Amino acid sequence: MTEGEFHSIVAALRASAGIAAKRDIADVAGRLRLSGQPVAVGDDCAAIPDGDGYLLLAIEGFMNEFVAGDPWFAGWCGVMVNLSDIAAMGGRPIAVVDAIWAREADGAEPVLAGLGAASEAFGVPIVGGHTNLKTDRGQLSVAVLGRAKRLLTSFDARPGERLVAAVDHRGAYREPFDNWQAATTAPPGRLRGDLDLLPQIAEAGWSSAAKDISQGGIVGTAIMLAECSGVGIDIDLDCIPLPAGVALARWLATFPSYGYLLSVPEAHVENVLGLFAGRDLTAAVIGEVRAGSAIHVVSSAGRALIRDHAAEPLMRFDRGEAAR
Repeated sequence: MTEGEFHSIVAALRASAGIAAKRDIADVAGRLRLSGQPVAVGDDCAAIPDGDGYLLLAIEGFMNEFVAGDPWFAGWCGVMVNLSDIAAMGGRPIAVVDAIWAREADGAEPVLAGLGAASEAFGVPIVGGHTNLKTDRGQLSVAVLGRAKRLLTSFDARPGERLVAAVDHRGAYREPFDNWQAATTAPPGRLRGDLDLLPQIAEAGWSSAAKDISQGGIVGTAIMLAECSGVGIDIDLDCIPLPAGVALARWLATFPSYGYLLSVPEAHVENVLGLFAGRDLTAAVIGEVRAGSAIHVVSSAGRALIRDHAAEPLMRFDRGEAAR
């Protein structure tokens, strides 16, 4: 990587709309006065203690232009991204509900077809929801209930641990969006088995902290993990594996259909990497968790601060309030 390429990537990350959009979380959480609640806010799911484990509740709403531009895939993603949230917290899904708005029944059909296809592929039933077929535009929101025996959280990354990225490279972009799609044509057994790796890692005690890679990309997700855990993170751009033909700049802005960051103690790194490799998933150590509050990117071309969450919080969650 040249110095010019490095500085261009740094500038794009600092100006990223996908990262900046996460500031909306702080505004909503503040207005709802969610700090200090018995259930931590700021994670991929709400984790509700229940007997010897946790019930997990996740929800996703989708951009109107995405639902209008690619309705079948929006429906598919309604299930898929929620299941990713459940897995990111060490859980397994139980059931799905959806809320759909459309001009008429025919307008809802492709979204419903995508929802149904994903429900069947991942083996998670749709058990109810809300329907309005007399609105002026298509909209979609989907929620999933799951359960975890042992949690992976956003609040438990520790200095000295390694940052591992695990992504399914067996896919392609769903143009014109920066969605890396590696699921719609995959065998159902593979989809289900790949998701189950995260609860296996949690239950083995190989990691306590993870997040699924969201619209903020690898770096934006790392910022969220660092802020919740009260740590800093160095991300080595030279260590991030890339799918064939994909430029690093675009990959850093990508929302993968299967992608996770995990904070892993050194003693368990090989176990975690081996588990993903055993299912032909691409996993690598791409950085290190550090004391402090700064998130840097580094490469052979330099080192640059992307965000300091102490000086410029993104989601404004107090780790002390959020700790379980």
